[in-house]
Amino acid sequence: MSLRRMKTYTGEQGYVYQYYFVGKRAAVAPDLDGPASEYIFDVTTDRKTTFAVSVFLSEEVVRAWSTSHGRPLSDAEQYGAVKMRLFQAFDELENMLADGRRLVVEGDTLEHLLTLLGVA
Repeated sequence: MSLRRMKTYTGEQGYVYQYYFVGKRAAVAPDLDGPASEYIFDVTTDRKTTFAVSVFLSEEVVRAWSTSHGRPLSDAEQYGAVKMRLFQAFDELENMLADGRRLVVEGDTLEHLLTLLGVA
């Protein structure tokens, strides 16, 4: 059995989140055009209630970014963008349990998040 590394993030709403990465799997989300990768995080704000948050990154969004930048987006860069999308939700959503269980990285969002990470 492997131990998961619990990380902490303080959101702009004042909540302190603890989270860890559970895994990545192939997915097809009904509101996304085609296949995607689903990144799953377990999240808690009170150490009692833990809930899953899924962040979807569609293959089409990754392909479009790669085409416009002339190079593939590495797995680490994809994970970085997904994690930044999770942090964005921590900052913006008042109630993650009710409103933030399913997040999507869209094309313009991907570009913005990667810029924050210094990826060009």
